[in-house]
Amino acid sequence: MPSTTTETPAHKDDVSLSHGLKQRHLSMIALGGVIGAGLFVGSGAGIAAAGPSIVVAYALSGLLVMLVMRMLGEMSAAYPSSGSFSAHAERAFGPWAGFTAGWSFWVLLCTAVGLEGIGAAKIVTGWLPGTPEWVWVALFMLVFCGTNLAAVKNFGEFEFWFAALKVAAISLFLVLGTLAVLGVLPGTDSPGASNLTDFLPNGGEGLIIGLLASVFAYGGMETVTIAAAESENPVKGVASAVRTAMWRIALFYIGSMAVVVTLVPWDSKAVVEKGPYVAALDELGIPGAGQLMNVVVLVALLSAMNANIYGSSRIAYSLVQRGQGPAVLGRVTSGVPRVAVLASSVVGFACVRLSYWRPDDVFPWLLNMIGAVILVVWIFIALSQLRLRARLEREAPEKLTVRMWAFPVLTWVALAGMAVVFVLMAREPDTRVQLYSTGGMTLFLAVVGYAWQRKRASAA
Repeated sequence: MPSTTTETPAHKDDVSLSHGLKQRHLSMIALGGVIGAGLFVGSGAGIAAAGPSIVVAYALSGLLVMLVMRMLGEMSAAYPSSGSFSAHAERAFGPWAGFTAGWSFWVLLCTAVGLEGIGAAKIVTGWLPGTPEWVWVALFMLVFCGTNLAAVKNFGEFEFWFAALKVAAISLFLVLGTLAVLGVLPGTDSPGASNLTDFLPNGGEGLIIGLLASVFAYGGMETVTIAAAESENPVKGVASAVRTAMWRIALFYIGSMAVVVTLVPWDSKAVVEKGPYVAALDELGIPGAGQLMNVVVLVALLSAMNANIYGSSRIAYSLVQRGQGPAVLGRVTSGVPRVAVLASSVVGFACVRLSYWRPDDVFPWLLNMIGAVILVVWIFIALSQLRLRARLEREAPEKLTVRMWAFPVLTWVALAGMAVVFVLMAREPDTRVQLYSTGGMTLFLAVVGYAWQRKRASAA
């Protein structure tokens, strides 16, 4: 068993995987990965709670995410791995840390596959009423499971075109919205600052709710560091994605929120009922805006399904390669961990069935359990970077092609920000149970991981 101060087997976890992702795939995955389903689906509730101050909420959480991505980029450029932060946590603190971070994220991704399938099916059944939702979920699952089973380049191609459509849609929205705000869009009058006067309509409490909503909207950016391990040039791919993260977050998230709250009154029922983007386009009088955005949201959900099946299978594969899971999940055929892809898809569909079979007890418990996993992952990233940066500077400074800004000050600032989010979650009744449920799962995995580590150490 490797000690926590020497190199772990993490650097060997990708020897059997193919390297079928091209730089164009990775660039578009990085670009489109920023535009997640949470931006389109979940931002309406944040606006309803925070009002125009949702822009501040997204800016604050965006700054935190930028710091996390920079830390993750530093480690992933130095140690490219399909295990990403899980492999980095193992290098920094030992197998128990990689086990905890990796399997908790696997549960999150598998559950998210099911949730995104349900969301996509609801849109399709709105177009084709009378068709069963679960049939559409099963169809989507079969399609993306099949593409991920075939070859990694299939995942890359799907994500390339999904991302291109998302980027085009949000860019067009930003252009039209900005022209309308400036009063130069034909047929519209500029609202000026009339919708921004009540900046904090629900006070600090509303801002807190909006902040918590915005934090979880950023989930999914980690996929690019997982995918980089199967690209032609992992180091270059990670470095490029991380270095452009700042402007992508500022433009797509903060920019679009600013456009929405300027164009539409924050308390408009349409913001929640139709979604903020549809509400804004309706305000501009653009015909067919609702159906157009439904198509974009559907693409975002399908993109997330595809990415999460891919990400969960690679995390599981990496864990098994490092001796932290059932060996069967590590089987690779034609450069693809097909058993891991199948297992992740099956678990995702099982979550869908739970939403129908046990909607009042088991399914809500599952949702609460994954509620704060992304924050747990971010904490592992920050703590791992603190330890690995010092080791890299001492042993292999040439690997530091991406460097965390103002190290270690901003790493500690990020950790403080995460602690603040935890405290805010504990204050809010709706998020408190998520915090405690995720804490329970994390503690359970940490105990199991540590016991596994001790057992392997004693057998060595």
